[in-house]
Amino acid sequence: MTATRIRRALAISVSLTLATLFVAPAAAQPSINSKLITDLNNNLLYAAVPITVLVEGILIYTVYRFKDSGEAKPTQENRRLEITWTVATAIVLLFVGLASTQVLASGYIGGPTADSPNAETGNIEGLTYNNTSGAHAPTEDDAVQIEVVAVKYSWTFNYIDAEGDVTSSNTLVIPEDRPVYLHLVSDDWLHSFHAPDLGLKQDAFPDQYHTMKTNATEPGEYQLYCAEYCGVGHSQMTGTIEVKSQSDYQQWLDEQRSGGSDNSSAGNESNETANNSSNASAVVAPA
Repeated sequence: MTATRIRRALAISVSLTLATLFVAPAAAQPSINSKLITDLNNNLLYAAVPITVLVEGILIYTVYRFKDSGEAKPTQENRRLEITWTVATAIVLLFVGLASTQVLASGYIGGPTADSPNAETGNIEGLTYNNTSGAHAPTEDDAVQIEVVAVKYSWTFNYIDAEGDVTSSNTLVIPEDRPVYLHLVSDDWLHSFHAPDLGLKQDAFPDQYHTMKTNATEPGEYQLYCAEYCGVGHSQMTGTIEVKSQSDYQQWLDEQRSGGSDNSSAGNESNETANNSSNASAVVAPA
């Protein structure tokens, strides 16, 4: 194989790789969080694949070109080549840094930028614990606030800005196309709120709030689970996130206010029974 054929094969490989990347259809993302993360991954992929193909192509060419060389010759200085790859590396690092910073600076990824409530400004009304360190108040007038309380081995969701007490267990209901602020806290030890399809993940600490912001754009049901090992019932600490249209969300709130308390109580009793069963099996297992 001649050097011309090698260069031609390398050029074809690069072209096919780039065509595959840019022609592949982008799947619709169900939330702003997941869209930001996916777009960043794609941008980094577009930069990484050509570099990988180029480096591997040079490596293959070098192995083929010098496979019959008897002795290694001293490297000759090539200042132009050194300047070229130094500048190229700087450009790549600058691109990666800017792309990542833009995503991390977003309130949906890096966390809300509003000041946390404190003793001087006052706590967010409706939160369970007085210690609201890390709980960020919404900056939007139409935002929804929900307290997420993690306890082994279930989730409790308190809709703190709803008219009347609304609470649900293991099923988080949020409206479509509205900013949602989730104030996470744990009632015992460390847990982790993770909804991969929506691009959400945040640890829940005892008596300490951490706020996560999202905006779901696709109605549907999404898996929720605890991503931090928290005991014998860890595998059962799952839930569902239901994204509803604004009208359906309002209807759901009204239904919960009128008769949802019984459903919540039943859900809590069911979770308690499951937890007791898990603890019982954990005790019996060693015997």
